[in-house]
Amino acid sequence: MPGKDIDRVRARSALATVKESPVITAIAVAPFIAALGAVWWLFGGFAAFVLLAVFGVVAVVKLR
Repeated sequence: MPGKDIDRVRARSALATVKESPVITAIAVAPFIAALGAVWWLFGGFAAFVLLAVFGVVAVVKLR
């Protein structure tokens, strides 16, 4: 589909940002890691794995 492809320039610039400043990446990912850790602590590893799978499916569906 036209318009749905990942722009190579944007993908490379995002990768360059991650390489240049991993702190920005850590700050962006921190809420997800905190939520996953809280679920793991409250409900156990299986629930955390299920949450991780759900987040993965949602991310894949949103990208399409």
